[in-house]
Amino acid sequence: MLRRLVTVLTVVMIAGFVVLIYALVTRLNAPAPVLPDQITLPGGATATAFTQGVNWYAVVTSDNRILIFDRTTGALRQTIEVK
Repeated sequence: MLRRLVTVLTVVMIAGFVVLIYALVTRLNAPAPVLPDQITLPGGATATAFTQGVNWYAVVTSDNRILIFDRTTGALRQTIEVK
């Protein structure tokens, strides 16, 4: 009984290791995200953070605003005030 448990545990650990290696390899081979060359912020705002989605990117400014831009045109879509 103990011999079978040890064998099953060994097989499960090897399978888990293979899955972990596969996940790392597929994530590291993913294409790098395309970032905009230049972002013009309105009103002399200073950027403190940046994030992006599929068809938009957002800049968090030092004056507590989130500016959401369109990825293809670079136009400002929305401004969100953070209180």
